Amino acid sequence: MEETNLDRLCHSDVPDLGADPASPAQLAEALARAGVSPPAWPADSPLQRRFRAVLARVLAAPDAPVAEDPASQALFREAARAAATQVSVLIEGPSGTGKELVARAVHAASARATGPFVAVNCAALPETMLEALLFGHEKGAFTGAAGASIGLVRAADGGTLFLDELGELPLPLQAKLLRVIQEREVLAIGAVRPVPVDVRLVAATNRDLAAAVAEGRFREDLYWRLAVFPLRTRPLAERPADILPLAASFLLRFARAEGRPLPVPDDGALEALLDHGFPGNARELDNRLQRAAIVAGAAPIGRLDLGLPSPAVAPVGAAHDPESAGGLILAVRLREAEAIREAIAATGGRKGLAAARLGISERTLRYKLAALAGRPRTPGDGRRRAAGGSTRGGDTLQ
Repeated sequence: MEETNLDRLCHSDVPDLGADPASPAQLAEALARAGVSPPAWPADSPLQRRFRAVLARVLAAPDAPVAEDPASQALFREAARAAATQVSVLIEGPSGTGKELVARAVHAASARATGPFVAVNCAALPETMLEALLFGHEKGAFTGAAGASIGLVRAADGGTLFLDELGELPLPLQAKLLRVIQEREVLAIGAVRPVPVDVRLVAATNRDLAAAVAEGRFREDLYWRLAVFPLRTRPLAERPADILPLAASFLLRFARAEGRPLPVPDDGALEALLDHGFPGNARELDNRLQRAAIVAGAAPIGRLDLGLPSPAVAPVGAAHDPESAGGLILAVRLREAEAIREAIAATGGRKGLAAARLGISERTLRYKLAALAGRPRTPGDGRRRAAGGSTRGGDTLQ
C-alpha cells in the first residue's frame, strides 16, 4: 500500500508534532492577543492535537516563514548562508512554493536588512514600460515623461532588489541588467551619465533558465552572474510537514481579514489536506481553505468543504480486485452514499444546504436519496437513460 503524507509524518525524523504545548484555553488566550476569536474545537484526537501544536507555533512566531519540514529547514539554512555574503542569488522552483518568502529571508538575515526590499514582478509589467520602471528616465525622455524617475533599481539602493519571474525579462533589458550587476551603476533612459548604485540582486523564476540559455532565450553571461548562489524551492507535496502549519497560518489570516472566529478543520479535512498532491502548491492550499471556511460557516471544516477528490472506499473482496469493474462501480457508489450521509448530518437534515455542500442541485439530491432508500427512479430519468441521453453534470458527485 502506498505510504501517505500522514504516514510519512508519523514515521519520519520530523520533530514530533503530536505534542500539545498549548491547551485549548491557552490557545484561546494566544488567539485573543492576535485579535482572533477562538473556535469551537472539534473532538479531541491525535490529529487535532497535532494541528493545535502547529497553530501554537504559528501564533508564537507570526512573522517567521513556515519551515517545519526538513526540506524547508535545509533551504532556509542555505538562504542564511547566502545572506551572509553580497553575492547574487537565483531562486528556482514551481509557482506557489514561496520563492519571495525565501528572498525576503535572505534580505532580513543580511547586512542590508535595514535597507529597502523592492520586489518587481517582471511578468506583470508591460514590456514597453519595464525599462523605464526598472532603470528610471529623465524628464522628456519619451512621450508622456512629464517628470524624471529614479526607477526601481535605484529605489533599492542600499538594500535588496527582488526580480520575480526573471525568465520573462526581454533580452535587451537582460543586457542592461547585466551592466548593473557588473559595473554597479545604472543608466536611466535619456540620461548621458550612469549613476552608481549599491543593490543586492535576488532573482526568482519558475522556468528552467539553463534550458532557456541553451535555446537562446536567456543570456548565458547574465545567468552565470545570477546563479552565484542558486536555491531551489520544492513543491508542497514534497514537504508534507509544512502543510498543517501553512494551513494554520492561512486560516489565521482569513479569520483576521473577515473578523470571524478561527476556522478549524476536522480530522477528515486534515487527513484530506495531508494526502492531497497540491498541484497548485501553497496558493491552492490557501484558496481551498478560504472556500472551505466560507462553506462550513460556524461549523468545523469538513473534507467535503475542501472540494478535494474523495478516495473511493472499496468493499472487502471485489473492490480490491483491479480487474473487477463491478467492484470499482460498487466502491464509487458506496463513497457517494457516504458523502451524502455526511452532508445530510452536517446540515441537520436540511436538503438545500446539503445539496449546496455537495455541489449538486436539491432535485438531484432528492433523486439520489430516493435511490438509496430503494425507491424507483422518476419516469423522466428512465426515459432519458433509455434514449441514450446524457445525464446532467450535477447527477454525479465530483
